[in-house]
Amino acid sequence: MSDIQYFTEEGLRKLKDELEHLKSVERPKIIQQIAEARDKGDLSENAEYDAAKEAQGHLEDRINKLEAINGNARVVDTSKLDVSVVRLLTKVTIKNTANSMEMTYSIVPEAEANLRSKKISVSSPIGKGLLGKSIGEIAEIQIPNGIIKFEVVKIEAA
Repeated sequence: MSDIQYFTEEGLRKLKDELEHLKSVERPKIIQQIAEARDKGDLSENAEYDAAKEAQGHLEDRINKLEAINGNARVVDTSKLDVSVVRLLTKVTIKNTANSMEMTYSIVPEAEANLRSKKISVSSPIGKGLLGKSIGEIAEIQIPNGIIKFEVVKIEAA
């Protein structure tokens, strides 16, 4: 039994777009490569055929994984999100208590995490440490260099 995964509408759309691309573009491309390699003769010593079959295996694994995720995906309605505490799909502004530097991150499902876009995974150490905290609370987060403390400054819907 697979786990339910939560997504924003945008995140689920991207997952579905990738799945459709793999099925409608990449799968036919690999099938064509296999056919072309097969036409070249002896398959026992045909490196092109072996490479195409291996690529097909990886592609089918990815398609199966995305289909499983899609089948268990749920979209979270951010308009009805309680922002009294940090939770999945909230945007939180935190202040490092050591240097007073402020940062704002959206807490997103693992599949949507992207540090460049300031989206951190709910299952990351910082994401886990911030969950359930309200404005003014201090989150003590274990990192490789020790413990870092963040004060929750602001919480809003992502």
